[in-house]
Amino acid sequence: MIQPIMKDPIFLSQKSVPAAKEDLEVARDLLDTLQAHKEGCVGMAANMIGVAKRIIAFDCDGKYMVMFNPEIVKSSAPYEAEEGCLSLNGIRKTKRYRSIKVRYQNENFEVRLKTFTDWTAQIIQHEIDHCNGILI
Repeated sequence: MIQPIMKDPIFLSQKSVPAAKEDLEVARDLLDTLQAHKEGCVGMAANMIGVAKRIIAFDCDGKYMVMFNPEIVKSSAPYEAEEGCLSLNGIRKTKRYRSIKVRYQNENFEVRLKTFTDWTAQIIQHEIDHCNGILI
């Protein structure tokens, strides 16, 4: 189900708690909401739809991907980026990394480890920041 976009900076600044199997419906809502905003959005975290769980959804080379409990375990090649966000007004500068290795759980809650680069890495970093209560 498409959910409204959370814009409350106090709520968005709180760290999200770990997701569990009973949060699969939250992931479906997150995907539905992301698809509804695909013209101006490439990734979302669950707190952007009002659920403080560590779940992100994003465009990964033209196909949507969901991660439960993602964490960056390695990063390299820092650079300065400019980003916008559906939950915030305007564009802001932030530090990102060209290559990141992420540990996460898939929809079956199996642990995965994968390296992402460039644009996809930037999207994931933005969404993991949301999970950590960090606003750009």
